[in-house]
Amino acid sequence: MCGFIGFTGETRDGDRVLKNMLGRIAHRGPDSEDTHIDKDISLGFRRLSIIDLHNGSQPLYNEDKSKILVFNGEIYNFKILREDLIKKGHNFTTHTDSEVLIHGYEEYGKDLLLKLRGMFSFVIWDSKKKKLFAARDYFGIKPFYYYQTKDKLLFGSEIKSFLEHPDFKKELFEEKLYDYMTFSCVPGNETFFKNVYKLPPAHYMEYESGSLRITRYFQPKFKIDNDKPMEYFVDKISQSVKETVSAHKISDVEVGSFLSSGVDSEYLALELKKLGQLKTYTIGFDDKKYSEVVDAKSFADHIGAVNKARILSSEEYFSSIGTVQYHLDEPLANPSANLLFFVSDFASKDVKVVLSGEGADEMFGGYNVYKEPLALDNYQKLPLWFRKSLVFVVDFLPEFKGKNFIIRGSKTIEERYVGNSNIFNIREKRKILKNKYIEKPAKDYLEDIYKEVLNEDDVTKMQYADIHFWMVQEILLKADKMSMAHSLELRVPFLDREIFKLASTIPTKYKVSKLNTKLAFRKAAEKEMPEHMAQRKKMAFPLPLVEWLREDRYCEIIRTYFCNDTSKKFFNQSEIIKLLNEHKTSKKNNARKIWTILTFLVWYEEYFIKR
Repeated sequence: MCGFIGFTGETRDGDRVLKNMLGRIAHRGPDSEDTHIDKDISLGFRRLSIIDLHNGSQPLYNEDKSKILVFNGEIYNFKILREDLIKKGHNFTTHTDSEVLIHGYEEYGKDLLLKLRGMFSFVIWDSKKKKLFAARDYFGIKPFYYYQTKDKLLFGSEIKSFLEHPDFKKELFEEKLYDYMTFSCVPGNETFFKNVYKLPPAHYMEYESGSLRITRYFQPKFKIDNDKPMEYFVDKISQSVKETVSAHKISDVEVGSFLSSGVDSEYLALELKKLGQLKTYTIGFDDKKYSEVVDAKSFADHIGAVNKARILSSEEYFSSIGTVQYHLDEPLANPSANLLFFVSDFASKDVKVVLSGEGADEMFGGYNVYKEPLALDNYQKLPLWFRKSLVFVVDFLPEFKGKNFIIRGSKTIEERYVGNSNIFNIREKRKILKNKYIEKPAKDYLEDIYKEVLNEDDVTKMQYADIHFWMVQEILLKADKMSMAHSLELRVPFLDREIFKLASTIPTKYKVSKLNTKLAFRKAAEKEMPEHMAQRKKMAFPLPLVEWLREDRYCEIIRTYFCNDTSKKFFNQSEIIKLLNEHKTSKKNNARKIWTILTFLVWYEEYFIKR
C-alpha cells in the first residue's frame, strides 16, 4: 500500500531531510507524498492508492488533530470496525481502511491490535502526551525498522531511508556475518547495520521521553484437536480459503494473482476467479525442467483466467543481483528473491495488487522436510547411545548414501532443524571466515522458540519454528521488498489470523505422511480442481542456479567478487575460491554456499561502496 518514515525531535533543515528520506522509498508509493512536521515529530508518507483512491493520503489526523497516523498495509475488516466506531461517536473524513486505526486507537488503545485483521505496520503520534505508539502485524508481513540515538528515534518501512538523515551513523555490524553464514539472512531483531532493529511481529512499541518499550500483544499457539475426522478439517479449510480470498480481494483497483504449478497459488487463483475476471502471472525458464509455465498456463485455462508468462534468461537474472540486494535492505541469499523481483515487475504493468500463496506451507504443513520425523521414526527407536556412536564412526567418512540420515537421526528435532536454510556449519565457518567471531551453534538461535512448544510433536515444532523464524526472516522479507520495489502490493491470504485459528487445530496426521504434505489442504483443493493438480509435488520457485554457477561467464563474475578487496576483508579467499572450483568441476554442489557469499559481497558493495 505504501511506505512511511519518521523521526522525533527537531533536525536542522528538517524539511529537506524528510524529503530526501521519502525519495529513497518513492517506489513504495508513487501516487502521492505528504508530510507532517513540528518540533516534536516529523512524519513522511508515500502512497500507493488502493482504497478510497482520491481521499486517502497520509498522515491522517483524528478530530482535534492531536493524534497523527502513518500506516503501511491493509485492514481487511475495516468496514466492520468503522461501523462500530461511528456508533461510538467517531467522525470519519475518508473511506480508507487507514482511518480505523487512528479512531480505533482513540477508542481502544493498544487493545485495538487484537481487533485487526490484516497486514500492517503503523505509527501513531500523540501530540498531547508526546508519546509514540507503533505496531507490527501478527506474522510480520509488513516491515518496521527503527534506529535510536541518545535523543532521537528514526523509524520507517525501509532502512535505506535512514541513510539520508544526518544523525544516522552507517556502520556495519560485522559480527552478524557469522549468523548470516549459517542462515543466509540475518536472524532475530538485529540487522547488518549497527543500532538498526526490526520491530518483531506481533509486538507494539511505545516511545516517550527518550525511553523505548517493546511488548508482545499476540502469540500464535497450536491447539491440536485430535477428536475430529479428516473430513471435518477438509470442509473447514474449504470454507476458510473461500472466505480469506474474499476478504483479501477488497480493493478499489484490479487484483491479480501470482500463479505457479503449486496447489497454494492455484487454489488462491481458483477462488479469486470465482469473484470476477482474473489475470495471473508466472515466471519461467527455457529449461523445461525448471519451468512452471506450462502447468500454470494449463491451470489458468482450466479456470478461465488469463495467464501471462515471462521467460527469464540467466543474463537478466545475474544482472539484477545488485538491484535486488539494494531493495532488500538486508542481505538475503534466497535465490528465489530475484525471481520474485521479476514477476513483480511483470505483474505491475497491469495491476497494483496481487495475491500470493506465502504462508500455506507453514500453516498446513507443506515443506517436504516436514516428512522427515516420520521417516526417522523407526530409526530413532534405537537407543540414543547407539545412534550417537554410529555418528562418531561415519562423521569423518566420505559422503555416501544414507550418511545424512544416520547423522540427523541421532539428533533431537531441536538439534537438527533450524529452518530451510542451514548453509555453513561451525567447522566450515572457521575455515572460510577471516576474522574470529563468537561461535554459536545454529540450534541456539531457536532455543527460546522451541521452549514455547515443548509438548508438541516434531512436525508441529517445525511449523512453529518456521512461523517465527524462516517465514519472517526470508519469505516475508522478500515478498514485501521485491513487490514494493515495483509499486506492487502483495497480499498473502493464507497468513491470516482466521486461517491460523483453523490451521493451529489440525492434527499432524492430517498434515503430512511419508508420501506427501498438506494432506487436508490438498483434499480441500480437490473439491475445486482435478486431483492431479491438487496433489502435484511442491517445486518452490525452482531455477537452474546450480547449472548457471558452472558456466564460465558466471564463474568469472563470481571469481572477480571472491578475489576483490572487500572479500579479502571478510573471507579466506583461497577457501572460497576452492568452493567455486569444486562446484564448477562438479565435484560438489556448492551452489547455496557460493550464493550466500556472493550475496553478502554484492550487498556490501551496494551499501558501503556505491552509496
